[in-house]
Amino acid sequence: MAKMSSDPLVIGRVIGDIVESFSPTVKMTVTYNCNKQVYNGHELFPSAVAMKPKVEVHGGDMRSFFTLIMTDPDVPGPSDPYLREHLHWIVTDIPGTTNATFGKEVVNYEMPRPNIGIHRFVFLLFKQKRRQTGITIPPPRDLFNTRKFAEENELGLPVAAVFFNAQRETAARRR
Repeated sequence: MAKMSSDPLVIGRVIGDIVESFSPTVKMTVTYNCNKQVYNGHELFPSAVAMKPKVEVHGGDMRSFFTLIMTDPDVPGPSDPYLREHLHWIVTDIPGTTNATFGKEVVNYEMPRPNIGIHRFVFLLFKQKRRQTGITIPPPRDLFNTRKFAEENELGLPVAAVFFNAQRETAARRR
């Protein structure tokens, strides 16, 4: 399949490192500070992503609920990510035609703070089979495993995903 090789999620190794291959069935937009939309593989400065973004689900319906996961698979650094993955955010029960503010934040948003190298920050959207009652939340944020979490909570494969890159800001780059 020639089409798959141009998929930014494959090129960025989101598919492989974090989740299996999947076909997106809904559209998700992630926007920071009202105007910085996340596009696959684009770089954002950590200072621009300090506050949690607006995450909108398009193409769901009123009867569907979604779980959003934000994770960093490159901790502490991309060349040796032995703490893979670092969990940044989980929101469950997002109604299908709204945004994450209507969901239930079960793990609060933690701003990206990459120290070594360029990190990928990945937003994954899963369609829930039903409203979440008892969700299994991993105690530490490090060594989070999206695949395992999805399996334990019967989420299946993602229905949408998008990621951005970020690296440590130096004083010179902030200007």
